Amino acid sequence: MIPGAIPSVLHQATRESGKAARNTDYHRGHVIDIQPAQDTKRYRLDEQVGYLLRLANQRHLEIFNSQLPTLTPTQFSVLARLQECEDISQNELGRSVGIDAATTNGVIDRLGRKKLISTQTDTKDRRRLRISLTDAGHQAIREAIPVARNITRLTLQQLGPEEAEHFTRLLRKLLPPP
Repeated sequence: MIPGAIPSVLHQATRESGKAARNTDYHRGHVIDIQPAQDTKRYRLDEQVGYLLRLANQRHLEIFNSQLPTLTPTQFSVLARLQECEDISQNELGRSVGIDAATTNGVIDRLGRKKLISTQTDTKDRRRLRISLTDAGHQAIREAIPVARNITRLTLQQLGPEEAEHFTRLLRKLLPPP
């Protein structure tokens, strides 16, 4: 079972009594909060998925920053996507890595100042910018990918291989539809 998943005993108690059971001995004393929404007295921050995701993300960012201090996670994502797509419009690039237009502009500016990307006006639509990696950008992402793999390994080191794979699949399920 994945740490933090709702044990079957909770489902059973809910079916039988109509009330969610609580098992404070399960996985470091925390279970997923399945109390009725209006039950404010038993709300526990440490049981909220958003709170746990934020703490896990903070831990991941600490690891990322210690291992790859020359790039932000967003800059790395942009470089990795550009390696996959070669030449892409700025809007498509931002959407493909899940960042808004203003953030995309800032990331493109910073990566351009680092000489890791180049921008060109689209020949078919002069309002559109095309983004691609420079030779230095190709080199930077080739060097960063092994480090990024290690960052993932360090982030997931508390999980076994099957748990890590399952966790990643579950995270993808939480993403908005394409």
